[in-house]
Amino acid sequence: MSVRPKKGLGQHFLTDEATIHRIVEAVAAPPDGRVVEIGPGEGALTGDLLQRYPGLVALEVDDEAIAHLRRRFPALDVRKGDVLEVHWAALAGEAGNDGRPAATEERAGLTVVGNLPYYITSPILFGLLDARQHVARAVVMVQREVADRLVAPPGSKTYGTLSVYFSLYARAEKILDVSRLCFRPPPAVESAVVVLDFASAEAPDVPFGVLQKTVRAAFGQRRKMLRNSLGPLAREAGVDLPDWAATLRPEAVSPTAFVRLARYLGGLDAAPPGP
Repeated sequence: MSVRPKKGLGQHFLTDEATIHRIVEAVAAPPDGRVVEIGPGEGALTGDLLQRYPGLVALEVDDEAIAHLRRRFPALDVRKGDVLEVHWAALAGEAGNDGRPAATEERAGLTVVGNLPYYITSPILFGLLDARQHVARAVVMVQREVADRLVAPPGSKTYGTLSVYFSLYARAEKILDVSRLCFRPPPAVESAVVVLDFASAEAPDVPFGVLQKTVRAAFGQRRKMLRNSLGPLAREAGVDLPDWAATLRPEAVSPTAFVRLARYLGGLDAAPPGP
């Protein structure tokens, strides 16, 4: 018995076995690792994940899908809830099958996997970013355009805010392009699978809110030079924008250079930063 896809929930169920296998392999959690699946739907990934990770937690908002999953996988820990409201710290602190929490000094934290609803992809990604102290790794299916932005280098057309944040706070890698024909029903866009490794990234020495203020201002006027887009922040801080930055557009500024600019414009560094 299948689950009826609901347009209002952005449900497109993965059906391609090769893609399913690649995603499950990419999870790569330790045998005693705590894995959380977002929006399992019919359970395309769930069976293989449950075999490898008996403590798997499935987060699902659809009542029909929840009933289906409980019938199909009686041993599965299915929880009803909105992924945008998940308390990742509490989930990481729960004891797994071995009686220990997912996040300790010896253990990196949760591994999250899922085919993300495309209409709330950005809020989910930022939620994971915010929970990086508790989420070690995420393997997620997203719209291909979003995947390209996540891994875009400076100077490319797709380089933007997501590229900056996920370059600094994670190691992002696009591992697989996925055709729209691999889903039921097929979405209107192509997809891709991205691995976000938070555990191996060393966070920059700047509060995220300070960095975000600078990056948003810069890319909010993408076509303008930084002397125009960041000029108001510089005046607010009572400083002059460094000469090297004034004539650049945001896509030419590396993530680490944005960190230096953010610290300066945020009043954390007195001396103007170098490029």
